[in-house]
Amino acid sequence: MEDLRNMETFNNIEALVLDEAEKEVIKQVGTKVTYPKGQVIFSAGDVANRVYYIESGYVKIYKLNADGRKVNVGSIRNPGEMMGLAETLYDGERTCFAGTMSDVTVYVIAKKDFLEIMTDNHYLSIKVARLLGARMREAESIIHELVCWQVPGRLALLLLKIGERCGIETDDGTKINLRLTHEEIASMIGTSRQTVTSLLNTFKHEESIAVEGREIKITDAKKLASWVV
Repeated sequence: MEDLRNMETFNNIEALVLDEAEKEVIKQVGTKVTYPKGQVIFSAGDVANRVYYIESGYVKIYKLNADGRKVNVGSIRNPGEMMGLAETLYDGERTCFAGTMSDVTVYVIAKKDFLEIMTDNHYLSIKVARLLGARMREAESIIHELVCWQVPGRLALLLLKIGERCGIETDDGTKINLRLTHEEIASMIGTSRQTVTSLLNTFKHEESIAVEGREIKITDAKKLASWVV
């Protein structure tokens, strides 16, 4: 299926995260900051005058709808990735929030310093361009999923994506190394918490996933992928 191939292409993002030499360049000019789980790193309306390199932890990018509910508008940002790039390079205000999904350590780089190291290190400029291109492609894919797919397929694909990017392989499946509430999952696929709970129970009963508390394990990826139609 085309969308699963797109997922695989984007999940090769490991090739786009910073290598050791690039990390050292960032760390030399950045300030190390640690945020606890549930903390907002930047908010909509903030001046976009810095970028962030995620050393450890996971971050979600979201907006607030009219009634204050969080709506995820981007994929989860993983360790080794940069974030806050587009608006900083565009020279505008933030339009989204970035919130921690676990304890997170980042290096914060002022825009002036970031532009200087981009100028001095052309390979880093190419990495940033590739990363922004990959994120644009994924954003287009997310729009397509929301418009064309039913909720079960969107949820199944989200679990497969998260399992690919944040999963730990075990003897009986892929453990998603990120504890998400049903409300958080609902905000990522444009549905309600109740619908997510019902669908997770369906996936559990067909034994494509196992659920213990907020811990999800993908036990049969092929069966789960069969919902992605």
